[in-house]
Amino acid sequence: MSRRVVRQSKFRHVFGQPVKADQMYEDIRVSKVTWDSSFCAVNPKFVAIIVESGGGGAFMVLPLAKTGRVDKNYPLVTGHTAPVLDIDWCPHNDNVIASASEDTTVMVWQIPDYVPMRNITEPIVTLEGHSKRVGIITWHPTARNVLLSAGGDNLLILWNVGTGEMLLTLGDMHSDLIYNVCWNRTGSLLVTTCKDKHVRVIDPRKQQVVAEKVKPHEGARPIRAIFMADGKIFTTGFSKMSERQLALWDLENFEEPIALQEMDTSNGVLLPFYDPDSSIVYLCGKGDSSIRYFEITAEAPYVHYLSTYSSKEPQRGMGFMPKRGLDVSKCEIARFFKLHERKCEPIVMTVPRKSDLFQDDLYPDTPGPEPALEAAEWLAGKDAEPILVSLRDGYVPLKNRELKVTRKNILDNKPPMVPRRSHSTCDANFSRPSLEDLLEEIRSLRQTVQAQEKRISDLENKLCKFTNGTA
Repeated sequence: MSRRVVRQSKFRHVFGQPVKADQMYEDIRVSKVTWDSSFCAVNPKFVAIIVESGGGGAFMVLPLAKTGRVDKNYPLVTGHTAPVLDIDWCPHNDNVIASASEDTTVMVWQIPDYVPMRNITEPIVTLEGHSKRVGIITWHPTARNVLLSAGGDNLLILWNVGTGEMLLTLGDMHSDLIYNVCWNRTGSLLVTTCKDKHVRVIDPRKQQVVAEKVKPHEGARPIRAIFMADGKIFTTGFSKMSERQLALWDLENFEEPIALQEMDTSNGVLLPFYDPDSSIVYLCGKGDSSIRYFEITAEAPYVHYLSTYSSKEPQRGMGFMPKRGLDVSKCEIARFFKLHERKCEPIVMTVPRKSDLFQDDLYPDTPGPEPALEAAEWLAGKDAEPILVSLRDGYVPLKNRELKVTRKNILDNKPPMVPRRSHSTCDANFSRPSLEDLLEEIRSLRQTVQAQEKRISDLENKLCKFTNGTA
Protein backbone atom coordinates (compact mmCIF):
# COMPACT_ATOMS: atom_id res chain seq x y z
CA MET A 1 0.00 0.00 0.00
CA SER A 2 1.65 3.25 -1.14
CA ARG A 3 1.62 6.28 1.15
CA ARG A 4 1.55 9.83 -0.19
CA VAL A 5 4.74 11.66 0.76
CA VAL A 6 4.06 15.16 2.11
CA ARG A 7 6.65 17.73 1.02
CA GLN A 8 8.61 19.20 3.91
CA SER A 9 8.39 22.99 4.14
CA LYS A 10 8.47 25.39 7.07
CA PHE A 11 5.84 27.50 5.24
CA ARG A 12 3.26 24.71 4.82
CA HIS A 13 1.14 26.01 7.69
CA VAL A 14 1.31 29.76 7.00
CA PHE A 15 -2.07 31.29 7.78
CA GLY A 16 -3.61 34.72 7.23
CA GLN A 17 -5.59 36.65 9.81
CA PRO A 18 -7.22 40.10 9.65
CA VAL A 19 -6.46 42.50 12.52
CA LYS A 20 -9.13 43.53 15.03
CA ALA A 21 -11.63 46.21 14.00
CA ASP A 22 -9.93 48.96 16.04
CA GLN A 23 -6.65 48.37 14.16
CA MET A 24 -8.16 49.06 10.71
CA TYR A 25 -8.23 52.42 8.92
CA GLU A 26 -11.89 53.44 8.50
CA ASP A 27 -13.75 56.08 6.47
CA ILE A 28 -11.34 56.31 3.53
CA ARG A 29 -12.82 57.03 0.09
CA VAL A 30 -10.64 54.72 -1.99
CA SER A 31 -10.15 55.78 -5.63
CA LYS A 32 -12.56 54.37 -8.22
CA VAL A 33 -10.19 54.91 -11.15
CA THR A 34 -10.17 51.95 -13.55
CA TRP A 35 -6.47 51.11 -13.56
CA ASP A 36 -4.77 47.86 -12.56
CA SER A 37 -2.35 49.20 -9.95
CA SER A 38 -2.40 48.32 -6.27
CA PHE A 39 -3.67 51.81 -5.13
CA CYS A 40 -1.77 51.33 -1.86
CA ALA A 41 1.89 51.60 -0.80
CA VAL A 42 3.28 50.75 2.62
CA ASN A 43 6.58 51.06 4.51
CA PRO A 44 7.60 50.69 8.19
CA LYS A 45 6.33 54.23 8.95
CA PHE A 46 3.33 54.99 6.74
CA VAL A 47 0.47 53.60 4.67
CA ALA A 48 -0.39 55.62 1.53
CA ILE A 49 -3.71 55.16 -0.29
CA ILE A 50 -4.95 56.71 -3.55
CA VAL A 51 -8.30 58.37 -2.74
CA GLU A 52 -11.22 60.05 -4.51
CA SER A 53 -10.82 63.80 -4.81
CA GLY A 54 -12.62 66.53 -6.69
CA GLY A 55 -10.69 68.68 -9.16
CA GLY A 56 -7.45 66.71 -9.48
CA GLY A 57 -5.69 63.70 -8.04
CA ALA A 58 -4.83 62.98 -4.42
CA PHE A 59 -3.56 60.33 -2.07
CA MET A 60 -3.63 60.04 1.70
CA VAL A 61 -0.63 59.22 3.90
CA LEU A 62 -1.34 57.84 7.39
CA PRO A 63 1.19 56.96 10.10
CA LEU A 64 0.88 53.20 10.71
CA ALA A 65 -0.23 53.82 14.31
CA LYS A 66 -3.09 56.14 13.28
CA THR A 67 -5.74 53.41 13.13
CA GLY A 68 -9.50 53.78 13.59
CA ARG A 69 -11.77 56.33 11.92
CA VAL A 70 -9.96 58.87 9.73
CA ASP A 71 -11.24 62.45 10.01
CA LYS A 72 -12.97 63.61 6.82
CA ASN A 73 -10.76 66.74 6.83
CA TYR A 74 -7.53 64.75 7.21
CA PRO A 75 -4.79 66.41 5.08
CA LEU A 76 -4.14 64.87 1.66
CA VAL A 77 -1.24 65.05 -0.78
CA THR A 78 -2.79 67.09 -3.59
CA GLY A 79 -0.54 68.36 -6.34
CA HIS A 80 -1.71 66.53 -9.45
CA THR A 81 -4.34 68.06 -11.76
CA ALA A 82 -5.79 64.65 -12.76
CA PRO A 83 -6.29 61.31 -10.96
CA VAL A 84 -3.28 59.61 -9.37
CA LEU A 85 -2.70 56.14 -10.90
CA ASP A 86 0.29 54.75 -8.98
CA ILE A 87 2.31 55.48 -5.83
CA ASP A 88 5.58 53.97 -4.57
CA TRP A 89 7.67 54.59 -1.43
CA CYS A 90 11.40 55.13 -1.87
CA PRO A 91 13.21 52.00 -0.54
CA HIS A 92 16.07 54.16 0.78
CA ASN A 93 14.09 56.91 2.53
CA ASP A 94 10.86 56.10 4.40
CA ASN A 95 9.69 59.74 4.18
CA VAL A 96 9.86 60.01 0.37
CA ILE A 97 7.09 58.82 -1.95
CA ALA A 98 6.59 59.16 -5.71
CA SER A 99 3.23 59.48 -7.46
CA ALA A 100 2.24 59.08 -11.12
CA SER A 101 -0.85 60.63 -12.66
CA GLU A 102 -3.09 61.02 -15.66
CA ASP A 103 -1.79 64.61 -15.88
CA THR A 104 1.40 63.13 -17.52
CA THR A 105 3.69 64.04 -14.60
CA VAL A 106 5.53 62.19 -11.84
CA MET A 107 5.88 64.00 -8.52
CA VAL A 108 8.16 63.18 -5.59
CA TRP A 109 7.06 64.20 -2.09
CA GLN A 110 8.69 64.57 1.32
CA ILE A 111 6.28 63.35 4.03
CA PRO A 112 6.93 64.73 7.54
CA ASP A 113 6.94 62.45 10.59
CA TYR A 114 4.22 64.62 12.20
CA VAL A 115 0.67 64.95 10.82
CA PRO A 116 0.56 68.19 8.76
CA MET A 117 -2.13 70.81 9.50
CA ARG A 118 -3.16 71.25 5.86
CA ASN A 119 -2.87 69.48 2.49
CA ILE A 120 0.63 68.92 1.12
CA THR A 121 0.58 70.68 -2.25
CA GLU A 122 4.27 71.29 -3.07
CA PRO A 123 6.33 68.31 -4.31
CA ILE A 124 10.10 68.30 -3.87
CA VAL A 125 10.43 67.76 -7.60
CA THR A 126 8.10 67.38 -10.60
CA LEU A 127 9.35 65.11 -13.39
CA GLU A 128 7.97 66.02 -16.82
CA GLY A 129 8.84 63.97 -19.89
CA HIS A 130 5.82 61.83 -20.79
CA SER A 131 3.26 63.01 -23.35
CA LYS A 132 0.43 60.78 -22.07
CA ARG A 133 -0.71 59.57 -18.68
CA VAL A 134 1.85 57.89 -16.41
CA GLY A 135 0.50 54.65 -14.96
CA ILE A 136 3.57 52.91 -13.48
CA ILE A 137 6.42 54.03 -11.23
CA THR A 138 9.02 51.91 -9.46
CA TRP A 139 12.23 52.84 -7.60
CA HIS A 140 15.58 51.22 -8.33
CA PRO A 141 16.30 48.58 -5.63
CA THR A 142 19.95 49.45 -4.95
CA ALA A 143 20.85 52.86 -6.49
CA ARG A 144 20.05 56.11 -4.69
CA ASN A 145 17.36 58.39 -6.19
CA VAL A 146 16.82 56.39 -9.41
CA LEU A 147 13.14 56.19 -10.37
CA LEU A 148 11.52 54.53 -13.39
CA SER A 149 8.23 55.65 -14.93
CA ALA A 150 6.14 54.10 -17.72
CA GLY A 151 3.44 56.01 -19.57
CA GLY A 152 0.63 55.67 -22.08
CA ASP A 153 3.10 56.98 -24.70
CA ASN A 154 4.77 53.49 -24.47
CA LEU A 155 7.96 55.09 -23.08
CA LEU A 156 10.09 54.01 -20.14
CA ILE A 157 11.96 56.92 -18.54
CA LEU A 158 14.62 56.64 -15.84
CA TRP A 159 15.06 59.71 -13.64
CA ASN A 160 17.65 60.93 -11.17
CA VAL A 161 15.35 62.39 -8.53
CA GLY A 162 18.33 64.02 -6.79
CA THR A 163 18.89 66.33 -9.78
CA GLY A 164 15.43 66.21 -11.38
CA GLU A 165 16.86 65.14 -14.75
CA MET A 166 16.23 62.26 -17.14
CA LEU A 167 18.94 59.60 -17.09
CA LEU A 168 17.64 57.36 -19.88
CA THR A 169 14.64 57.20 -22.20
CA LEU A 170 13.71 53.76 -23.54
CA GLY A 171 11.51 54.22 -26.61
CA ASP A 172 10.78 52.01 -29.65
CA MET A 173 10.71 48.87 -27.48
CA HIS A 174 6.97 48.65 -26.77
CA SER A 175 4.38 48.94 -29.52
CA ASP A 176 1.42 49.21 -27.15
CA LEU A 177 0.38 49.97 -23.55
CA ILE A 178 2.85 48.76 -20.88
CA TYR A 179 1.08 46.70 -18.18
CA ASN A 180 3.82 46.36 -15.60
CA VAL A 181 7.55 46.80 -14.97
CA CYS A 182 9.76 45.03 -12.39
CA TRP A 183 13.47 45.32 -11.54
CA ASN A 184 15.65 42.30 -10.79
CA ARG A 185 17.38 42.04 -7.39
CA THR A 186 20.42 44.17 -8.28
CA GLY A 187 18.63 46.54 -10.65
CA SER A 188 20.69 45.51 -13.70
CA LEU A 189 17.65 44.27 -15.71
CA LEU A 190 13.95 45.06 -16.13
CA VAL A 191 11.07 42.77 -17.08
CA THR A 192 8.02 44.35 -18.74
CA THR A 193 4.64 43.12 -19.94
CA CYS A 194 2.74 44.82 -22.70
CA LYS A 195 -0.64 44.84 -24.45
CA ASP A 196 1.12 43.44 -27.56
CA LYS A 197 1.37 40.12 -25.58
CA HIS A 198 5.18 40.26 -25.27
CA VAL A 199 7.22 39.78 -22.12
CA ARG A 200 10.54 41.60 -22.54
CA VAL A 201 13.71 41.49 -20.45
CA ILE A 202 15.53 44.80 -20.93
CA ASP A 203 19.03 45.99 -20.08
CA PRO A 204 18.23 49.70 -19.50
CA ARG A 205 21.82 50.96 -19.64
CA LYS A 206 22.52 49.24 -22.97
CA GLN A 207 18.99 50.23 -24.06
CA GLN A 208 18.33 46.84 -25.59
CA VAL A 209 15.96 43.88 -25.20
CA VAL A 210 18.05 40.90 -24.07
CA ALA A 211 15.23 38.30 -24.05
CA GLU A 212 11.66 38.23 -25.31
CA LYS A 213 8.70 35.86 -25.18
CA VAL A 214 5.60 36.25 -27.36
CA LYS A 215 2.31 35.12 -25.80
CA PRO A 216 3.51 33.55 -22.56
CA HIS A 217 -0.24 33.20 -21.84
CA GLU A 218 -2.63 32.77 -24.77
CA GLY A 219 -5.54 34.83 -23.40
CA ALA A 220 -6.29 38.46 -24.28
CA ARG A 221 -6.39 39.80 -20.70
CA PRO A 222 -3.39 41.60 -19.12
CA ILE A 223 -0.22 39.73 -18.15
CA ARG A 224 2.00 40.49 -15.12
CA ALA A 225 5.66 39.52 -14.69
CA ILE A 226 8.12 39.76 -11.79
CA PHE A 227 11.74 38.69 -11.24
CA MET A 228 12.61 36.00 -8.71
CA ALA A 229 15.76 36.41 -6.59
CA ASP A 230 17.61 33.78 -8.69
CA GLY A 231 16.80 35.52 -11.99
CA LYS A 232 13.82 33.38 -13.05
CA ILE A 233 10.63 35.15 -14.14
CA PHE A 234 7.18 34.53 -12.66
CA THR A 235 4.14 35.51 -14.79
CA THR A 236 0.38 35.60 -14.32
CA GLY A 237 -2.10 35.71 -17.20
CA PHE A 238 -5.05 33.98 -18.88
CA SER A 239 -5.52 30.94 -21.09
CA LYS A 240 -7.58 30.95 -24.31
CA MET A 241 -10.52 29.73 -22.23
CA SER A 242 -10.08 32.74 -19.88
CA GLU A 243 -8.74 30.60 -17.05
CA ARG A 244 -6.24 32.39 -14.85
CA GLN A 245 -2.72 30.96 -15.06
CA LEU A 246 0.64 31.31 -13.39
CA ALA A 247 3.95 30.31 -14.96
CA LEU A 248 7.66 30.22 -14.10
CA TRP A 249 10.29 30.86 -16.78
CA ASP A 250 14.03 30.31 -16.97
CA LEU A 251 15.87 32.92 -19.05
CA GLU A 252 18.30 30.24 -20.26
CA ASN A 253 15.37 28.70 -22.16
CA PHE A 254 12.62 31.27 -22.63
CA GLU A 255 10.62 29.14 -25.09
CA GLU A 256 8.74 26.92 -22.63
CA PRO A 257 7.78 27.56 -19.00
CA ILE A 258 9.40 25.29 -16.42
CA ALA A 259 6.09 25.39 -14.49
CA LEU A 260 2.53 26.24 -15.57
CA GLN A 261 -0.62 26.03 -13.45
CA GLU A 262 -4.23 26.90 -14.16
CA MET A 263 -6.28 28.29 -11.31
CA ASP A 264 -9.86 29.47 -11.91
CA THR A 265 -12.04 31.38 -14.39
CA SER A 266 -12.33 34.75 -12.63
CA ASN A 267 -11.60 37.81 -14.81
CA GLY A 268 -9.65 39.92 -12.27
CA VAL A 269 -5.97 40.53 -13.09
CA LEU A 270 -3.71 38.74 -10.60
CA LEU A 271 -1.24 41.09 -8.89
CA PRO A 272 1.83 39.10 -7.73
CA PHE A 273 3.68 40.11 -4.53
CA TYR A 274 7.02 38.41 -3.93
CA ASP A 275 9.01 37.89 -0.74
CA PRO A 276 12.56 36.86 -1.77
CA ASP A 277 13.54 35.93 1.82
CA SER A 278 10.95 33.14 2.08
CA SER A 279 10.58 32.63 -1.71
CA ILE A 280 6.80 32.92 -1.46
CA VAL A 281 4.62 34.54 -4.12
CA TYR A 282 1.25 35.92 -3.01
CA LEU A 283 -1.42 36.40 -5.71
CA CYS A 284 -4.13 39.01 -5.13
CA GLY A 285 -6.76 39.53 -7.80
CA LYS A 286 -8.57 42.87 -8.06
CA GLY A 287 -12.20 42.13 -7.22
CA ASP A 288 -11.24 38.82 -5.56
CA SER A 289 -11.84 38.19 -1.88
CA SER A 290 -8.86 35.84 -1.45
CA ILE A 291 -5.06 35.77 -1.40
CA ARG A 292 -3.40 32.62 -2.76
CA TYR A 293 0.20 31.90 -1.94
CA PHE A 294 2.83 29.61 -3.47
CA GLU A 295 6.36 28.60 -2.53
CA ILE A 296 8.96 28.72 -5.31
CA THR A 297 11.78 26.14 -5.03
CA ALA A 298 14.89 25.34 -7.04
CA GLU A 299 13.78 21.76 -7.92
CA ALA A 300 10.87 20.52 -10.02
CA PRO A 301 7.94 21.10 -9.90
CA TYR A 302 9.26 24.54 -8.79
CA VAL A 303 5.86 26.10 -7.85
CA HIS A 304 4.12 24.61 -4.80
CA TYR A 305 0.66 25.72 -3.73
CA LEU A 306 0.60 26.50 0.02
CA SER A 307 -2.84 27.80 0.93
CA THR A 308 -5.49 30.47 0.39
CA TYR A 309 -6.60 33.26 2.70
CA SER A 310 -10.32 33.86 2.09
CA SER A 311 -12.69 36.59 3.24
CA LYS A 312 -16.15 37.84 2.29
CA GLU A 313 -15.31 41.31 0.96
CA PRO A 314 -13.66 41.87 -2.46
CA GLN A 315 -10.42 43.87 -2.56
CA ARG A 316 -10.10 47.18 -4.44
CA GLY A 317 -6.32 47.24 -4.05
CA MET A 318 -3.51 45.86 -1.92
CA GLY A 319 -0.41 47.15 -0.12
CA PHE A 320 2.54 44.89 0.77
CA MET A 321 4.81 45.70 3.74
CA PRO A 322 8.60 45.36 3.22
CA LYS A 323 10.18 42.70 5.45
CA ARG A 324 11.77 45.24 7.82
CA GLY A 325 8.31 46.51 8.82
CA LEU A 326 7.09 43.14 10.20
CA ASP A 327 6.74 42.01 13.81
CA VAL A 328 9.42 39.31 14.17
CA SER A 329 8.32 38.47 17.74
CA LYS A 330 5.05 37.07 16.37
CA CYS A 331 6.61 35.10 13.46
CA GLU A 332 4.90 37.43 10.98
CA ILE A 333 6.29 36.76 7.47
CA ALA A 334 4.03 39.09 5.45
CA ARG A 335 1.50 41.86 6.05
CA PHE A 336 -1.02 43.03 3.47
CA PHE A 337 -3.12 46.19 3.53
CA LYS A 338 -6.39 45.28 1.81
CA LEU A 339 -8.43 48.16 0.40
CA HIS A 340 -12.21 48.01 0.65
CA GLU A 341 -14.57 50.69 -0.67
CA ARG A 342 -14.36 52.73 2.55
CA LYS A 343 -11.55 51.22 4.63
CA CYS A 344 -8.11 49.65 4.71
CA GLU A 345 -7.76 46.31 6.51
CA PRO A 346 -4.32 44.92 7.49
CA ILE A 347 -3.99 41.13 7.05
CA VAL A 348 -1.15 39.37 8.87
CA MET A 349 0.50 36.18 7.51
CA THR A 350 2.06 34.10 10.29
CA VAL A 351 4.10 30.89 10.59
CA PRO A 352 2.89 29.06 13.73
CA ARG A 353 5.80 28.50 16.14
CA LYS A 354 5.75 27.55 19.82
CA SER A 355 8.97 29.34 20.79
CA ASP A 356 9.08 33.09 21.51
CA LEU A 357 12.75 33.28 20.50
CA PHE A 358 13.95 34.92 17.28
CA GLN A 359 13.50 32.49 14.37
CA ASP A 360 16.68 32.65 12.28
CA ASP A 361 15.28 30.40 9.55
CA LEU A 362 12.25 32.69 8.97
CA TYR A 363 14.21 35.94 8.98
CA PRO A 364 17.46 35.90 6.99
CA ASP A 365 19.15 39.29 6.62
CA THR A 366 16.94 41.47 4.42
CA PRO A 367 17.49 44.62 2.27
CA GLY A 368 17.82 47.67 4.54
CA PRO A 369 17.29 51.39 3.91
CA GLU A 370 20.84 52.19 2.75
CA PRO A 371 21.48 52.34 -1.02
CA ALA A 372 24.40 50.29 -2.32
CA LEU A 373 25.19 52.67 -5.19
CA GLU A 374 24.88 56.30 -6.23
CA ALA A 375 22.90 57.07 -9.38
CA ALA A 376 26.06 58.03 -11.33
CA GLU A 377 27.81 54.76 -10.37
CA TRP A 378 24.85 52.68 -11.56
CA LEU A 379 24.60 54.65 -14.81
CA ALA A 380 28.34 54.08 -15.41
CA GLY A 381 27.73 50.31 -15.38
CA LYS A 382 28.28 49.29 -11.76
CA ASP A 383 25.95 46.73 -10.09
CA ALA A 384 25.66 45.81 -6.43
CA GLU A 385 23.61 43.52 -4.21
CA PRO A 386 21.29 45.29 -1.74
CA ILE A 387 22.87 46.18 1.64
CA LEU A 388 21.31 43.76 4.13
CA VAL A 389 20.26 44.30 7.75
CA SER A 390 19.45 41.81 10.52
CA LEU A 391 15.95 41.76 12.03
CA ARG A 392 17.10 39.95 15.21
CA ASP A 393 16.34 42.94 17.46
CA GLY A 394 13.48 44.23 15.32
CA TYR A 395 13.81 47.14 12.88
CA VAL A 396 13.54 50.73 14.09
CA PRO A 397 12.68 53.16 11.26
CA LEU A 398 15.16 56.01 10.76
CA LYS A 399 14.18 59.60 11.55
CA ASN A 400 13.06 61.91 8.75
CA ARG A 401 15.89 62.33 6.22
CA GLU A 402 15.32 65.23 3.88
CA LEU A 403 15.69 64.59 0.16
CA LYS A 404 17.68 67.45 -1.36
CA VAL A 405 17.20 68.10 -5.08
CA THR A 406 20.21 69.80 -6.69
CA ARG A 407 19.34 71.05 -10.14
CA LYS A 408 22.29 71.08 -12.52
CA ASN A 409 23.15 74.50 -13.91
CA ILE A 410 24.55 74.80 -17.45
CA LEU A 411 26.84 77.57 -16.19
CA ASP A 412 28.52 75.04 -13.88
CA ASN A 413 30.23 73.51 -16.90
CA LYS A 414 31.99 76.77 -17.85
CA PRO A 415 35.44 77.46 -16.36
CA PRO A 416 35.55 80.27 -13.78
CA MET A 417 36.71 83.65 -15.16
CA VAL A 418 39.10 84.39 -12.27
CA PRO A 419 41.41 82.17 -10.24
CA ARG A 420 39.62 80.69 -7.23
CA ARG A 421 40.73 81.67 -3.73
CA SER A 422 41.32 78.98 -1.15
CA HIS A 423 38.73 78.90 1.62
CA SER A 424 41.30 78.56 4.39
CA THR A 425 43.12 81.90 3.97
CA CYS A 426 41.36 84.51 1.89
CA ASP A 427 37.69 83.71 2.55
CA ALA A 428 38.04 83.97 6.32
CA ASN A 429 39.72 87.39 6.06
CA PHE A 430 37.21 88.65 3.53
CA SER A 431 34.20 87.60 5.58
CA ARG A 432 35.11 89.50 8.79
CA PRO A 433 35.08 93.09 7.46
CA SER A 434 31.93 92.37 5.42
CA LEU A 435 30.13 91.24 8.59
CA GLU A 436 31.31 94.37 10.49
CA ASP A 437 30.15 96.54 7.57
CA LEU A 438 26.72 94.95 7.72
CA LEU A 439 26.42 95.56 11.48
CA GLU A 440 27.48 99.20 11.04
CA GLU A 441 24.90 99.64 8.30
CA ILE A 442 22.17 98.16 10.54
CA ARG A 443 23.12 100.60 13.38
CA SER A 444 23.00 103.52 10.96
CA LEU A 445 19.58 102.43 9.62
CA ARG A 446 18.24 102.08 13.16
CA GLN A 447 19.37 105.65 14.02
CA THR A 448 17.74 106.99 10.84
CA VAL A 449 14.45 105.21 11.62
CA GLN A 450 14.46 106.59 15.20
CA ALA A 451 15.19 110.14 13.95
CA GLN A 452 12.35 109.89 11.39
CA GLU A 453 9.96 108.58 14.08
CA LYS A 454 10.83 111.61 16.32
CA ARG A 455 10.31 114.00 13.39
CA ILE A 456 6.91 112.45 12.53
CA SER A 457 5.86 112.66 16.22
CA ASP A 458 6.87 116.39 16.39
CA LEU A 459 4.93 117.14 13.18
CA GLU A 460 1.83 115.35 14.53
CA ASN A 461 2.00 117.42 17.76
CA LYS A 462 2.31 120.69 15.77
CA LEU A 463 -0.64 119.65 13.60
CA CYS A 464 -2.77 118.97 16.70
CA LYS A 465 -1.94 122.42 18.17
CA PHE A 466 -2.69 124.09 14.84
CA THR A 467 -6.11 122.38 14.46
CA ASN A 468 -7.02 123.14 18.12
CA GLY A 469 -6.03 126.83 17.67
CA THR A 470 -8.21 127.29 14.57
CA ALA A 471 -11.14 125.54 16.28
